[in-house]
Amino acid sequence: MVNGMLAPGQTLVTEEGEKVKVAEMFGSGGQGEVYRVRTRKGDRALKWYYPQLADGRQRQILEGLIGCGWRDDRFLWPQTIVVDVDGRLPGFGYLMDVRPARFHDLPALFRRDPALAATTPRTLVMAALHTVEAYRAMHAKGIAYRDINWGNIFFDPRSGDVLVCDNDNAVFEGETAGVAGTMEFMAPELVRADRGAQPGIQSDLHSLAVLLFLLLMNHHPLEGALALQIRCMDERARKKLYGTDPVFVYDPNDVRNRPVPAEQPTVVATWNALPPMLQELFVQTFTHGLKNPNRRVRESQWRDALSEALDTICLCGACGRQNLTEPDGPAPDCWSCGTRLALPPRLKLTTGTATVRSRPRSVRLGPQSRMYAHHLSVDAERHDFGAVVAEVTEHPKQRGRFGITNRSQNRWMARQADGSVHDVEPGRTVALRPGLQLEFGGGAEAVVQD
Repeated sequence: MVNGMLAPGQTLVTEEGEKVKVAEMFGSGGQGEVYRVRTRKGDRALKWYYPQLADGRQRQILEGLIGCGWRDDRFLWPQTIVVDVDGRLPGFGYLMDVRPARFHDLPALFRRDPALAATTPRTLVMAALHTVEAYRAMHAKGIAYRDINWGNIFFDPRSGDVLVCDNDNAVFEGETAGVAGTMEFMAPELVRADRGAQPGIQSDLHSLAVLLFLLLMNHHPLEGALALQIRCMDERARKKLYGTDPVFVYDPNDVRNRPVPAEQPTVVATWNALPPMLQELFVQTFTHGLKNPNRRVRESQWRDALSEALDTICLCGACGRQNLTEPDGPAPDCWSCGTRLALPPRLKLTTGTATVRSRPRSVRLGPQSRMYAHHLSVDAERHDFGAVVAEVTEHPKQRGRFGITNRSQNRWMARQADGSVHDVEPGRTVALRPGLQLEFGGGAEAVVQD
């Protein structure tokens, strides 16, 4: 063998009888090695298990995941099982798509890899939103991931798109699997090995919250002063930190584990820059949710809050940095330069019909702000940031004068504050003035407010 268990040029066969040829090895992990392979439909990635892990239960899990027929472009989902064509090599593996080069792992973000220099607060929030929606879709199928951690999520620093890898340990809720999770991300009841505690969708919610906190705060939610006091971070110490005595770094009723500013300045700064609506969700899931799995924040709650955070990102007029703001809250100070933000007008938007109506949401109308198709839906299945329906544009001859341009295929109706009404055809722009009312069609309507 060369560079691993499989040799370049070696032929394997899928369950359907198609031959695939091994190319180079991508890398290895705790369960096996990943290779590029040639197939008649193009290159694929092959995960080949270490012999001691290629057991009947793992094969049964794979067959269940492949057989469910689920396909989602946010997941490198198992496609077919692969074995040695001659039967001389024991074990098996599975095919999945090759991860595109634009996706980077989260540890690269935390170590400030130059390749991720394009990352902004906006793309981080988008990545968090896409991550929540991906696991929401999985959980809706009754599948628990069981090992959500920073090594299984890849993201595009320019678009915020995400890709979930290592899906071969996911199981249908209630089934068992060999992997219980990564301790830093595991729910406390699993770390403690409580009687009857099993990995599942409820424990996924804890792991997801840890991942979101790391993504937005660049810090673990349970590692404050108590972690710094540990001289030897052995298994016993880790079990106490994450299981028997977990304390959120910003628990409002327990200050033992507050971040130490001199040693942990990043989490202090990022927490202070986080909108209260997101702070409240983290507090809930890492206080009540640590003790009671049913009190953990659901994917839909994260989704709504992250979506509102995206809609209200504002640029600092002094330094140009992006700032997260509260949708209907006061103007905060810029996290970077300390200047009080000048908030742009907001669009107060409602969607739906008289019988099914969304709650109003705010969209800040700063320069180049956009609205997307999901803004015009009561409960869009997925946020699609390629489907632009409206955009804030500057007047070509009068700098500082802005309007909202119709980027959709539908005619809008605009009602001015003086009561005059006119149509806004696709491609046309209406000036932004307080009191302007817009009807987008399908029950979606909005008013411009200061």
